[in-house]
Amino acid sequence: MNIVFAPVILFVVFLLIYFVYKSDYDRTFYHNDRKTPFLRLIRDKGAYGEYLTYKAVKKLPGVKKWLFNIYIPNGQNETTEIDVLLIHETGLYVFESKNYSGWIFGNEKQRLWTQSLANGRNRKIKNRFLNPCMQNKLHIRCLKAFINDESVPEYSYIVFSQRCELKNVSVYDKDITVAKRNNICSTVSMRAAGEKILSEEKINEIYEKLYPLSHVSDEVKQKHIDDIKKNINIAAAQDNPTEKDIKNKAMESAAKSIMRDEFTDVFKTEDDEKKCPLCGSMLVLRTAKNGERKGRKFWGCSKYPKCRYTENVIEDAQKL
Repeated sequence: MNIVFAPVILFVVFLLIYFVYKSDYDRTFYHNDRKTPFLRLIRDKGAYGEYLTYKAVKKLPGVKKWLFNIYIPNGQNETTEIDVLLIHETGLYVFESKNYSGWIFGNEKQRLWTQSLANGRNRKIKNRFLNPCMQNKLHIRCLKAFINDESVPEYSYIVFSQRCELKNVSVYDKDITVAKRNNICSTVSMRAAGEKILSEEKINEIYEKLYPLSHVSDEVKQKHIDDIKKNINIAAAQDNPTEKDIKNKAMESAAKSIMRDEFTDVFKTEDDEKKCPLCGSMLVLRTAKNGERKGRKFWGCSKYPKCRYTENVIEDAQKL
């Protein structure tokens, strides 16, 4: 009998848990602002991470307002998206949410960070993502330009899920905080306990100015996603060139090396007026090491291989 009813009991327990979490979510400002159904929210890993970041800090005391998914123009026909923004009486808190699991590797100077996930016996899946510190720096730079008020302080927070391990993450900039979500409230609280800089009127002014950017069209959102994918591909290509790129670069390097080794500088001209007619650099007396001209001297531009000007040398015996 117990075995028969076990699945039913588990299902009832699941429904109770689901409705408790849903009820809690429905009462939040995040739900009132985004209007996202709870079932759709928990299926969207990125959006759910943003909600959990908001939930971790929402009880912070003080006068404040929240905005989510703000698409700010970056001046290059693209937008940069702020995941979560807290407009607080002590300043603007810009949160970049990364709801990732696995091991996280990266430092503030790398364009791409790495997520490493276990995949079977002694195997790993590695995913690359844009450096969140650089992302948030861009967010803040565009935010400052849009608000156009240098007196408003901004603080950068990179928030990772508790499910991940920050295996090798190095950030030295004191203005950037990288932390797991379960620790983010304490780090924000320390800063939010400082001097009150923004009045309630100023908070409302910033909120009203940014609010339209947090409710943009689906076309704007899709273009932003496409631009991110393009930028990741560009960064990945620069950091990890293809086999063809490596081969072409090696061939180019080898060709230059061969051309350099083909000739040996004998001595520089004593005639200071002997200049290259193409670029104006000094000509150098060289001796060919290979080819039909092997052993013969000639004038060559000192800027070779950038300048390939050469001039035959008339030997004394040939002047007769």
